[in-house]
Parts: sequence; C-alpha cells; structure tokens
Amino acid sequence: MAVYTELAAETLEAFLGTYDIGTLISFQGIAEGVENSNFLLQTTGGTFILTLFEKRVKASDLPWFLGLMQHLSGKGMNCPLPVAGRDGEALRILADRPAAITTFLPGRAVSKITAEACGQLGQVLATFHEKGRDYTAERLNGLSVHAWRPLLESCQGAGDDLLPGLTNELVQALERIEASWPAEGTLPRGQIHADLFPDNVFFQDGRISGLIDFYFACTDLFAYDLAICLNAWCFRDEKVFEPAFAQAMIDGYETVRPLDAAEKAALPILCQGASIRFLLTRLYDWINTPADALVTRKDPLAYLGRLRHFAGYAAGHANV
Repeated sequence: MAVYTELAAETLEAFLGTYDIGTLISFQGIAEGVENSNFLLQTTGGTFILTLFEKRVKASDLPWFLGLMQHLSGKGMNCPLPVAGRDGEALRILADRPAAITTFLPGRAVSKITAEACGQLGQVLATFHEKGRDYTAERLNGLSVHAWRPLLESCQGAGDDLLPGLTNELVQALERIEASWPAEGTLPRGQIHADLFPDNVFFQDGRISGLIDFYFACTDLFAYDLAICLNAWCFRDEKVFEPAFAQAMIDGYETVRPLDAAEKAALPILCQGASIRFLLTRLYDWINTPADALVTRKDPLAYLGRLRHFAGYAAGHANV
C-alpha cells in the first residue's frame, strides 16, 4: 500500500455519493507498500479501504482481482470484500484512475514473527489454495521467471551503486534459476496470492484474522507461493534464516494440502526465484519511485542475503 495520488475531500465526497455507505467523516493515506494509492475511509456507514490503481496494475486485470476476493469471501475466507456502488459495479474511476472500495478487516500485522505465526500462515496459505481451485478464470503471473531478466536490464546496472558487482551476481543467479525452473505442467498450480508478506496478514488475539492486498494474485505454482512466504517470514531482521520458522510453515501448510515429492524437490530453486523477484522489483522501485510520493521504499539488498542462502541448498533438499 502507498499513496501516489492525492485526493481532495470534495472529490472524495462526490465519489462516495455513488455508494450507499454513508457520508465521509475522515480519510487518510496509507504509506506502507509500493504499488497503489490507498486510503483509510471513515464514513457514517463504517470503515473502508479505498484503492486507486496506479500504472503497474493493468486495468484489464482488475475484474479478475475483485472477482477472486468475492469468490474467497464467499467461501468463508476473511479477506476484503469489494463494495459495489448503486449501479452494482465495484470497479469505478476516481482521479482518472481505476478505483475500488473494499470492506475493512479488523486486526493488525504481527509485531514479532514466531514459529507459531508461521505455522498458522502455512495453514491459511494452503486453505487459500484449496478454496481458490474452483475460481477457474486464470491470470498470468507477470512477475514470474520470464520477467526477471527484462526487469534487471531495465535497471541499467544501477544496482552497482548500491553494491559493487551486484549486477553481475544477479545475472549469474538468473542463469542458474532459469535453467532449473520447473517446466510447465510438472507442478500443481492454481490461484496464488504472490505477495503474502507479514503486513498483508492480520492477527487478532494471537490468531490470523484475515488476508489483504490481492493485487499481485495470479495463476501459478502453489509451491512458488509457499516459497514467497518462506522468503518473507523466515529471516529474522531480514538477515538471519530461522529454520524453525520455515519448518513450522511447511508443516502447517501440509496439514491442509500435502506437498508432493516434486514440489519438495523444487522448493530450493523456487525460493531463489522468489528472492530474486523481490530483489529486482525493490531495486526497480528504489530507482523509479518519485521523490514526492508518500511511500516507504524498501531495501533491495535485504533479498540478496536470502538469495545467497537458498542458493546454498542442493536441488531436492526438502527442508529449506
């Protein structure tokens, strides 16, 4: 989440007039994240989240995202539910951008990651995968292995300003990952979240209360989604790998959906892929985020240590 587009109260009040959710009491931008402009809305009808979709998100993909959230909510998952306007449409235009209002989920991100939290996340992630199976519309993962080399090339060696030799190290890592990436049809696939970082998972009273921010969701390998979570949750201070966290997450996942042997064998390379995916998108955003944007830039090098860690495991190692 972030804010790239500012809104005047008068503009927002007029926009809310197309809904039946009350009149505006207050609103404020949400600075976390790097993708879209997000606002916390308080109206006489309750609390909501307003998202303005910025350039990286394709407008043609938005019905798929909103449909997935509606599907999962209907299946009993705690996730934001898109709110339709009086005309029955949830996707609208505000400030010349596609926009949507969703329900507000109670809870907050965990303040300290634990093995218990990782185990819960594994269960919820597998539940997401299972409940999404009959959402049959597909969306290509635009930030999978085919996109990483062009993304690195678009940075034009700027990573060397952060760390000398980084570009060459990433080129070599890409060659290794591309050569070993699972062939199409060899691993189970379906709808994945693809961005389930700790700030996208809410807890209440020690239990997960909901998942948010579905705007990277896509159709891809279930085990790759797990690899993303292993990257995001299992490194203390974004540096030190916690094996107990990883094992708890995998164990939790397998209580709902057991991994097959091919998925376990592929986890080390999938984890490397997840590392380089977030390193490269962070690097791109580090270079290209406007200076006046209300957004918290994230350190690309935090994922270099993860990449190096997972590269140290031989293919077929089941316990990453």
